[in-house]
Amino acid sequence: MTHAQALILGVVEGITEFLPISSTGHLILTSKLFGLESTEFLKTFEIAIQAGAILAVLVLYAKYLMSDWRVIRLLFAAFTPTAVLGFIFYKLIKRFLLANLMLVLLNLFLGGILLIVFEKFYKEKKSGGISEIKSLSYGQAFLIGLFQSAALLPGVSRSAATVVGGLSIGVNRKTIVVFSFLLAIPTMLAATGLDVIRNASIIQSTNVVLLGIGLVTSFVMAALSIRFLLRFIQNHSFLGFGIYRILVAGLCWFVIGINRQ
Repeated sequence: MTHAQALILGVVEGITEFLPISSTGHLILTSKLFGLESTEFLKTFEIAIQAGAILAVLVLYAKYLMSDWRVIRLLFAAFTPTAVLGFIFYKLIKRFLLANLMLVLLNLFLGGILLIVFEKFYKEKKSGGISEIKSLSYGQAFLIGLFQSAALLPGVSRSAATVVGGLSIGVNRKTIVVFSFLLAIPTMLAATGLDVIRNASIIQSTNVVLLGIGLVTSFVMAALSIRFLLRFIQNHSFLGFGIYRILVAGLCWFVIGINRQ
């Protein structure tokens, strides 16, 4: 991996992490386009640079988190399903699923269809639904976390799964989008921490520079992406993102088919 490739992967991670289009899927596809071999370091790099996106959320929402401990407790209730399932299936996900390009494309495609269907039939409550995170019950937070755990499959967007889960139980769009941002903190910290601890031996001095480039770039682009999404949802649904997912999956599938001939 070159420094330029690390920078581009950081840009991809930062832009896509909080959009409902699957950051993991886009990182895997970008790595394939670069012709990078699916090594243990590449997999760790793709997970570790998520810490840059976490830092962006912490910088933007630190005061909000520190002002209400109930929100923090709700986040950990929502984080629990992903934590348990992620720990149980860590080896399966890391060794097999992250290297399965066809699975990524399939999940991107199906996720796009589901997002379009959901937006077509979803009707927001006239009352506005649950408009504050602290108004959620712990059971509702846990249920949102169950939706998020679907994103353990590469190509299934964590953001999309969380938002759809929240909208389904009556949370308004802006509130569940912000909750999705915040839920990324324990989720991605755990994923990054677990992977770095288990694979510390493969992170050599030369790789540290690559990780640093990816982290810094991811942080900057994630901060911009968060601000963009908050403005976007004021007047738009996620329908366009669903169409985008289908187009990306179809185009990549076509290119792969051409290359195999």
